[in-house]
Amino acid sequence: MSINWFPGHMAKARREVEENLKKVDVVIEILDARIPYSSHNPMMDDITQHKPRVVILNKMDMADQSETDKWISHLKAEGKYPVAIMGRSHQIIGKIEPLAKMATEEIFKRMESKGINKRAIRAMIIGIPNVGKSTVINNIAKKKIAKTGNTPGVTKAQQWIKAGKNMELLDTPGILWPKFEDETVGKKLSLTGAIKDSVVPLDEVAIYGLRFLQDNHLEDLRRFYNIDVDAESEIIELYEAIGKSRGLKMSGNEINYEAVTGRVIYDIRNAKIGRYTFDKAGGSGGDGQ
Repeated sequence: MSINWFPGHMAKARREVEENLKKVDVVIEILDARIPYSSHNPMMDDITQHKPRVVILNKMDMADQSETDKWISHLKAEGKYPVAIMGRSHQIIGKIEPLAKMATEEIFKRMESKGINKRAIRAMIIGIPNVGKSTVINNIAKKKIAKTGNTPGVTKAQQWIKAGKNMELLDTPGILWPKFEDETVGKKLSLTGAIKDSVVPLDEVAIYGLRFLQDNHLEDLRRFYNIDVDAESEIIELYEAIGKSRGLKMSGNEINYEAVTGRVIYDIRNAKIGRYTFDKAGGSGGDGQ
């Protein structure tokens, strides 16, 4: 599956991130807890490498908790300041602010030694499209400031946002990278909604999702769709079983494979079948990683 999606506003956003880094003390990166590896933009490592990093694993309620715990440990070992949250929660500032203080402690000690008066922590928020960045920002600020939407590309411009008395946040548009070297990363991004459905072959995304469930959560797959399949079943058998179980048929009683594709993606994307983490801690992003 070849995906090459890099809208013009994203190229501009990258330049703006580089230009505004000197204005901030810390970078807050928001990742999707279901795909912490795949939702991390590798370009940002080069751009923000000299800034301390707070990492938010958002949508933790849709991810496997045991895998999230492993990711927290892995990110701490990398020298980052991670926390798992549900972006819709109104208490998240209490989880993020202490980490921002820890991450910037040395910076403010140096400022104090130079006689510079203490000010609010300035943080830049980064993250790829549809990881819930705007929802997190609105709940931190306790009012609707950033536009939200469940499709990628909603935020298009940078804006400063007050977060209580101790933090100021610089929001940035979601930025993807020009090309995914690992096609499995692209499938995971699509499966969780980070890439517009119109630019990907959705049948390949659904097949990836079904294979993941078949290999790792077979009983969940069988129970949710009420189908009799096993670890050796072919994809066509899975499609036909789901189509029959859900009544997804065309005239002539034929299975509507396109409808099955849409249903499978919707059910996985919205955690209807179960809570899953598609990237294993420390993995490379490939199948099962």
